[in-house]
Amino acid sequence: MDYTQYSVSQIMNLCRIPSPSGFTAVAQEYLLKELRTLGFEPYLSNKGSVLVCLGGEGEHLVLAAHVDTLGAMVRAIKGNGRLRFTKIGGYPENNIENENVTIHTRDGKTYSGTVYINGPAAHVYRDSGSSKRDDSTMEVVLDEVVKSKEDTQKLGISVGDFISLDPRAVHTESGFIKSRHLDDKASAGILLGLAAMVKDKELVLKRKVTLLFTMYEEVGHGATSGIPSDTTEMISVDMGAVGDDLETDEYKVSICAKDSGGPYDYQVTTELIRLAKEKNLNYAVDIYPFYGSDVEGALSAGYDIKHGLIGPGVFASHGYERTHTQGVENTLKLIAAYIAE
Repeated sequence: MDYTQYSVSQIMNLCRIPSPSGFTAVAQEYLLKELRTLGFEPYLSNKGSVLVCLGGEGEHLVLAAHVDTLGAMVRAIKGNGRLRFTKIGGYPENNIENENVTIHTRDGKTYSGTVYINGPAAHVYRDSGSSKRDDSTMEVVLDEVVKSKEDTQKLGISVGDFISLDPRAVHTESGFIKSRHLDDKASAGILLGLAAMVKDKELVLKRKVTLLFTMYEEVGHGATSGIPSDTTEMISVDMGAVGDDLETDEYKVSICAKDSGGPYDYQVTTELIRLAKEKNLNYAVDIYPFYGSDVEGALSAGYDIKHGLIGPGVFASHGYERTHTQGVENTLKLIAAYIAE
């Protein structure tokens, strides 16, 4: 099996599953099914994280990725039948302007719509390009004939309904993977590829290894609970940030030395760098100024663990994101090297 291509196919499948934080049941079921197909016995924590032990003995390493994503929720139904929204996760509103969305009602109905600034027509509104973008100046316009609040309510749409963003997932012939929510479905797909390698006995584990897929990372508490009690080390497998004065790009595995929560464990980070050099991987060591990870949530909750952070480089984070098959491959190879004898 080509485990990189398997990981890419899983990334594409995951990206197409709506899963804003708090609305992740379909993604959970997908992970459970895929891991059972590989012959493992995954389970759910009380909060909904998916965990699976890959085997091994000795000190317990947890590899964590999250499958919850950015999104929105209906904040109010306006008098004209359009929707005011509240964001789920942190992103600038202009990153979702003109995006197609799906509204998910509590009784299982779905409706399509589009995010617009109030007064989007350049032929009518002189300041359409310069107006402030926030939840008071933007709205979801439904693809339904609604002209009043009552019309929208009759559809069954209510305050508190979830809104997912169209991922527009594309895998190009040149190897680029473009989609919303590569943060962090790229790494979730990579961990499924790692599980396939273990299943096929391509890896012999030198220690006990558990995969953890969390459901609330984008709102800050994904890994604050549900971690196995004997865990001694945890590595967040999340996106590598791409931007000015950073070495990471879409083709590399990024090893984070420090983010907004402070430095990562010296020994863990140093060993990851050593292995990346030894395996001749395309890698970078970077510092992310505006970034937090699941493993920091675990530390803040009081878990006594060593911690690290790696992931494929992802361009345009929290927008319409892009990575490359090479970045997936380099990340998968580094994780495999870290856990194998």
